Amino acid sequence: MEMTDLLTFSTVARLGGITRAAEELNTVQSNVTQRIKALEAEIGTTLFERHSRGMTLTGAGRRLLPYAQRMAALSREAVLAARDDGEPKGPLSIGSMETTAAVRLPTLLAEFHRRYPAVRLTLRTAPTADLVAAVLDGSLDGAFVAGPIEHAELATTVAFTEELVLVTAQRWTSLAALRAGTPESGPTALVFRTGCTYRQRLEQVFTEFGWPSAVRFEFGTLDGMIGCVAADMGVTMLPRAVVERDHVHRDVNIHKLKAPHAHVETLFIQRRTAHQYSALQGFLACLDQQEASAAA
Repeated sequence: MEMTDLLTFSTVARLGGITRAAEELNTVQSNVTQRIKALEAEIGTTLFERHSRGMTLTGAGRRLLPYAQRMAALSREAVLAARDDGEPKGPLSIGSMETTAAVRLPTLLAEFHRRYPAVRLTLRTAPTADLVAAVLDGSLDGAFVAGPIEHAELATTVAFTEELVLVTAQRWTSLAALRAGTPESGPTALVFRTGCTYRQRLEQVFTEFGWPSAVRFEFGTLDGMIGCVAADMGVTMLPRAVVERDHVHRDVNIHKLKAPHAHVETLFIQRRTAHQYSALQGFLACLDQQEASAAA
């Protein structure tokens, strides 16, 4: 069983299609298809159901996936551990929620790159649920996610504490005005895709306001979401630090929330059993320094 075949299989399973897997693996679609077919032939059963919306795992594929993920992660860690001579270098894959990447990470990433230019850092943005899965399967070395996270295989460190706010168009001057001036079903909820912790919290707030059946409209980008809030398409929930950027704040109104919805911890997670190689140690050192500077 070829390790490359298992890695390809895991990537297709995670992304749900040949095209996106080929883009992430930096290869052509025909190579991905051939490797999947070769693995299916070796095992003697189909691993994916093909349909118009992409590919989903068969029962056999679901049973194989956790083994393939662990083998791929262990292979990558073995190579990195063997090459690790104490000097931070080589690849480092970090994940982040888009809101954290937009506001909290630019200074951190710039400092890390200045200190360790030999590290090839990649940053992937995704909802919390996807980031947790990627850290667990070893495709990410660590990730910034919304807490709380409790998992026996994950070590967590509090990186930032965010104040969450409800964000509306400028014409809504208060939450009372919003609640009085919208239909009984409530305003449209502008959210990231399923798996986003902020989406879950917004849905909880909407339920408390009596709007459990409000329409959801999903976005893939932060700027697109805020632009549609400003155009009065709907409302969203975001960290205050994201919305108070100068070019954003002037177009929308911010409304404070009451506990327990008002604050959330952003955690940095990593697998407990993963090798703590030098590039990751250097990244954590920069994160610790940024936290210390912020607290001073």
